[in-house]
Amino acid sequence: MHDLNAHLNGGIPDTDIDAFKDYWRVFPTLRNALFTENGRPGYSDPQVDTQQIKTTILSHNEFTAYQQRVTSVFEVWRDTHKSLLGDIDANTKPRDVILALSENILARFADLPLLDPYDVYQKLMDYWDEVMQDDVYLITTDGWVKALQPRDIIQDKNLKETPDLTIKKEKYKMDLIPPALIVARYFPDEQVEIDTLQTALETAEQALEEYIEEHTGEDGLLAEATNDSGNVTKTSVNARLKELTPDLMTLNDAEDDDEERDALEHCLSLIVAKSKADKALKDAQLALDKQVLARYDTLTETEIKQLVIDDKWLATIQAAITGEVQRLTQDLTERVKELEERYAQPLPAFVSNVQEFSMKVDKHLLNMGVDWHE
Repeated sequence: MHDLNAHLNGGIPDTDIDAFKDYWRVFPTLRNALFTENGRPGYSDPQVDTQQIKTTILSHNEFTAYQQRVTSVFEVWRDTHKSLLGDIDANTKPRDVILALSENILARFADLPLLDPYDVYQKLMDYWDEVMQDDVYLITTDGWVKALQPRDIIQDKNLKETPDLTIKKEKYKMDLIPPALIVARYFPDEQVEIDTLQTALETAEQALEEYIEEHTGEDGLLAEATNDSGNVTKTSVNARLKELTPDLMTLNDAEDDDEERDALEHCLSLIVAKSKADKALKDAQLALDKQVLARYDTLTETEIKQLVIDDKWLATIQAAITGEVQRLTQDLTERVKELEERYAQPLPAFVSNVQEFSMKVDKHLLNMGVDWHE
């Protein structure tokens, strides 16, 4: 619903702001951080620019307190069931596990405002259906340690499913503990190095791409180095360099050749730089993959439980709940932003703008010798 009075005279209707009452109950002073009275009864003005709405909400002490409250509820639920998860064995019935987890998470989040406990419940059930259920069945069948052994070693080059690790021609699939969890817990420094090498490769690729784009085309210095597929490659650049024979050219042609040769050599240096960056990244990744594969062999049952329960199951569930809080934040942000933009310019401002632009048009027309008012 639009408020015509607000469109005519400015301000945001308080009735529209009151519609967010569920948020204001939880964040009573956040409203005053976002809106202020504008002197007209029943109307307010925005306190912050639209670009700062989300930052204002996220940094507000009442919102951070709410986030901590959600975290505390999750942590109580988590600590309540860690022993249940750690005791999973051949006698465990997976149905009993999810029943205990789901009923309790529903009860724990029932009294928390804003968050719908059934949304939290559904996040847990979705993760159970997609991942956790298979993990629990695997553990009840094989046990915590045996669930990792023997690994699925696949040597089919036509494998459609992407393997978790590929070392030379051997492809390894780890269902219970993905390699990323091993890397995050035991090899963070190596991952930082790989991330740095990845950034270096992307920089080299971008520099090469931009240089080729700049100097290709009909009259570009790299035009003659383009192969039949329309690409500039190391082979095509080297071939073009061999074709340049300045001793048989006139002085002007020789100068043109020098300019083209410089461009070709610079392009070649960029190609080489990209190739070195690519090799460095692949070598580092291969070395890390070997370390990760070897680490699987040394994992104790305690370490396996820590990786599966803490780093995989509980971390994923917590991230899903955090996502629900972020969704609430985004919803409030978008609704406040919509109100601010809806009533940003009242009718008098539009009239003033029309008059201003009309005067500018008249002035330009008069400078052109046109008086359309006659």
